[in-house]
Amino acid sequence: MADAQQKFQHTFGGSDDGDYRDTWRIFKIMSEFVSGYQFLSNFTKAVTVFGSARTDEQSSHYKDAVKLGRMLSMAGYSTITGGGPGIMEAANKGACEGDGDSVGLNIQLPFEQRINPYVRKSIGFNYFFTRKVMLCAPAQAYIFFPGGFGTLDEFFEVLDNVELNLIDRMPVILIGRDYWQPLYEFLCTNAVEKIHSLEKRDLKLIKIVNSVEEAFDIIKKTKKPKTCSVLSSENFYCNQKINWRIFRIMAEIVEGFEFLTGTTKDVTILGTKSIGPQSPYYKAAYDLGKRLAKDKYTVVTGGGSGIMEAANKGAMLNGGESVGLYTHSSDQGHVNQYMTKSKRFDFSYTRKLILTAPSKAFVLFPGGYGTMDQVFEVLTLIQTGKMEDVPIVLYGKEFWKPLLEYLQHNTFEKHHAIKSYDLKLFDIVDSVDEVMKYIKRGSDSRKSIKNKK
Repeated sequence: MADAQQKFQHTFGGSDDGDYRDTWRIFKIMSEFVSGYQFLSNFTKAVTVFGSARTDEQSSHYKDAVKLGRMLSMAGYSTITGGGPGIMEAANKGACEGDGDSVGLNIQLPFEQRINPYVRKSIGFNYFFTRKVMLCAPAQAYIFFPGGFGTLDEFFEVLDNVELNLIDRMPVILIGRDYWQPLYEFLCTNAVEKIHSLEKRDLKLIKIVNSVEEAFDIIKKTKKPKTCSVLSSENFYCNQKINWRIFRIMAEIVEGFEFLTGTTKDVTILGTKSIGPQSPYYKAAYDLGKRLAKDKYTVVTGGGSGIMEAANKGAMLNGGESVGLYTHSSDQGHVNQYMTKSKRFDFSYTRKLILTAPSKAFVLFPGGYGTMDQVFEVLTLIQTGKMEDVPIVLYGKEFWKPLLEYLQHNTFEKHHAIKSYDLKLFDIVDSVDEVMKYIKRGSDSRKSIKNKK
């Protein structure tokens, strides 16, 4: 795991003894927040477009994205994308053709990502999480074309922010029924009906269409929110002045990295808060926490109920380190009592950063939007070289296998938005013994075993 530790050091500023207090790195992160919010404050009527960086110019989705960008510009909307190739380039190209604002929020990657030639106003980011905050900031609509792990990460981030009341309920429009309908059905069947991590009303925001004309008809009916939501740029930067909330973000990051210091052997466990002690998933999470404690791992969770409570309980009651990182939205009776160490956050994205930074493995039980967001965020970080490959274990084949089949059939085979190797970045298991096997072997052994198959 030496390479993994070095990669964590590169990305998050940690050292061999688990010291994450790199002052300059924290200032760099904060400069991206200040610059990002200042940049976004210039656009008051914006639509954000997401989609695969691998979509080529001959694709019907590329052509549709060009058409949509043109329609948005001619109607006076700013078109915001991730600034890269593929769907992002297409939407920016259309925006230029319509003589409107063509905006790109670019990310520096070791490969693939470049700012496309049709971006007229741009800003670059080094840190994925700051860029994602800006991409998922309030807009009058969010448009999703077919994409890979990054697109799915952003999709679930937007939905999670809405569910947590961090942004207003604006349409989430999915273009391409053949790509998106199976994912929608997965959420209906597995998240809503089987484990109740979502409610039917949580899915009403999603609008699946087959044409840009249908998408544009929905967008035309939207209005700029009258209230300033929690993640609006106006809350952080307005009238050429930095709002004090920027310093609250900085304080949380500093305190979060201080909190992490000394953590060198830990496993992050996430999953739905909506199950009780009688659930087999709860019992498995408890057993996993117990096993990890006996092997001297620190258990890290979101500090809430359900799966998080079970894992913390298993660790704490068996003499282990049991850590919880929770937000103020969890305060209403949902923070569990089985933590030896805990930290409360006001901003969901700083919490996600701290949840991700130190872990040597991630175990994800069935869950809703927040769990899905974490799955695809970690996969995106590993896929793009922003984080070293560590074990990602999805517990519960009944729940997760339909998602794997979706990724295999739609994302890889039909739309080529990911590569075959990307599907090897995670494992799906049905026993705690298997989880422990992957954690102990680590990512290098896991890859070696898979490559022999």
